[in-house]
Amino acid sequence: MNTLKKVALGSQGLTVSVEGLGCMGMTDFPGGTVYGTPDKLESIATIHRALELGVTMLDTADVYGPFTNEQLVGKAIAGKRDQVTIASKFGFEVDDTGTITYAFNGHPAYVRMSIERSLKNLKTDYIDLYYLHRLDPNTPIEDTVGAMADLVQEGKVRYLGLSEVPSDIIRRAHAVHPITAIESEYSLFDRGVEVTGVLETTRELGIGFVGYSPLGRGFLSGAIKSPDDFEPNDSRRMFPRYQGDNFYKNLELVTKLESMAKTKGVSASQLALAWVLAQQVVAIPGTKRRSYLDANVAAADITLSTTELDELDAILPVGSVAGSAYPVFS
Repeated sequence: MNTLKKVALGSQGLTVSVEGLGCMGMTDFPGGTVYGTPDKLESIATIHRALELGVTMLDTADVYGPFTNEQLVGKAIAGKRDQVTIASKFGFEVDDTGTITYAFNGHPAYVRMSIERSLKNLKTDYIDLYYLHRLDPNTPIEDTVGAMADLVQEGKVRYLGLSEVPSDIIRRAHAVHPITAIESEYSLFDRGVEVTGVLETTRELGIGFVGYSPLGRGFLSGAIKSPDDFEPNDSRRMFPRYQGDNFYKNLELVTKLESMAKTKGVSASQLALAWVLAQQVVAIPGTKRRSYLDANVAAADITLSTTELDELDAILPVGSVAGSAYPVFS
């Protein structure tokens, strides 16, 4: 059994494994699947294997499914609750029937409704790390975080987080109640948090940083060679980065990464993940298969020299990736 290194996430007392497990792809998503057809039995086995390997943080959200992802995680950790840091999120407006409006809701009343629903779905009486999934432009962050802070006082939540927010919002939120973690996309494919100063802000304030999609939504693995490699209902087909000319321009970058990985005797995925970990952040690669999980965990043992880090910067410099990260919905 491997034991992943544990690190402090933020400065409020939360300790987690340096790699968590992103669970989003383990269940269906409105309009299709996230990264191919889910297999619930294999997903549960993957969560159990993660715990064996020393992964302590499981990342989910109410909107995944909706609800079915939290329910799957809750089923997988039954009898193992004390081994797990559950990170879940709210903020996409979802009603109790599972209908998503794709509006963002951070109103205090919605905070209250969301936590009660997530606790029920996860079959637990507290969530370790509770994130605002996306900023509600119509509700002051002070009101949202104030309501989240009430949940801490009540023991329903242990630590607070925010996802995909700018530095000024982080500062305002942190002034209301200590923020333990900021979760944003971060990989060799997406270094926006470096450009915007978010990563620097978290370090200044003693807030932990959690990078999701550290493998560029699986594209950095090198396993995707053609748009046809995506299943027909795979959501990545909608992302500009993986469409048309952008796909092939980005594939050229991955080919260079694969070449460097081969020289080092590791996989492209492991090299990409080792780079994220070298930035002194927590990564939450998502997978629903044990074989990929084992390879991801092994990446935590890879050491990159200054020369190798410089080489990776040269292969995938900031701004080199073609296409935007998300589709634009009209």
